[in-house]
Amino acid sequence: KEAISTDRAASAVGPYSQGVSVRAGTLLFTAGQIGIDPGTGELVEGGVLPQFEQAMRNLSAILEAGGADLSNVVKTTVFFADLGDFVAVNERYATWFTEPFPARSAIEAPALPKGARIEVEAIAVRPE
Repeated sequence: KEAISTDRAASAVGPYSQGVSVRAGTLLFTAGQIGIDPGTGELVEGGVLPQFEQAMRNLSAILEAGGADLSNVVKTTVFFADLGDFVAVNERYATWFTEPFPARSAIEAPALPKGARIEVEAIAVRPE
């Protein structure tokens, strides 16, 4: 396995990699991304939607650093501090992916890192 790292996404805030590529195969796994602005290292303000947008930009940057993009994503997991935000986020989520959409799980996890409202992780198939 090979760690993936980019300065175009928020730095890891613990002992984990931004992403991991499996050299023996084509799978790429990302760490969960929250709405941290990589330029400031701070969580973006404005609530769940701005945080989601930043988390997706971070996720995209990590995928690109690993040789993939959002069109290669086959599975996402979205962690919500409040599952009541699902409908609003779901509308924005649809703008980041095209059909066939990735499989997805949505989970309420009220204690996300840095007080984030949302976290998104992905599994992608890196093109060969």
